[in-house]
Amino acid sequence: MKLDKQDWRKLQTPLLVLGVVVITVCGLFAAAQVYSTNQETAMQTQKNQLNAARQRYQSSGAEKDMITAYFPLYQALISKGFVGEERRIEWVEELRAQHNIHKLFGIKYSISPQTEYKPTFMTDLGSFVLHRSIMKLDLDMLHEGDLLQLTESLNSKKTSPFMLRDCEITRLNGSSVFSHQLIANLHAQCELDWLTLREPATAIQPEVSP
Repeated sequence: MKLDKQDWRKLQTPLLVLGVVVITVCGLFAAAQVYSTNQETAMQTQKNQLNAARQRYQSSGAEKDMITAYFPLYQALISKGFVGEERRIEWVEELRAQHNIHKLFGIKYSISPQTEYKPTFMTDLGSFVLHRSIMKLDLDMLHEGDLLQLTESLNSKKTSPFMLRDCEITRLNGSSVFSHQLIANLHAQCELDWLTLREPATAIQPEVSP
């Protein structure tokens, strides 16, 4: 069937309306797709935020439990002098006290300035920084037991932990048998490390020359 000009004129308006309807439907479909995508994105974002909030809540609960479990131990370390500022006055006083208790021969000592310490056996200290102060000891002894008695007594008291790093013992007389008289038979030169654990905020800062 062949359409003439008059037929096309009659169909012009319906065809125009149909075109407008098709375009409108396509536009609405596209808008619906964009809206659905945006809603899915917003929903996923809310889920992610909810999961993050849930994880933070669970993490805070775990941290609270950890703090509750380890806080007494942390307080004990502070009381002992391992955490916080160094207590070299207490170290010296305890050294003198043990010297008098065990009636040892004379002891000479010196303590070097505190420095940062990174031993290979302590690799994970978190936010803390380990420091040490080296104490050098010179003491005469009746026998080796005097040194062991001194270090064991220092270690048993409420003082900062330390490590006996080096010790050189020499004989003061040529005899191979110890004398029964109360005279020094041995001399010891030792170095021990007093250890202190500090947070970065209170860690020693290097001095800057003006």
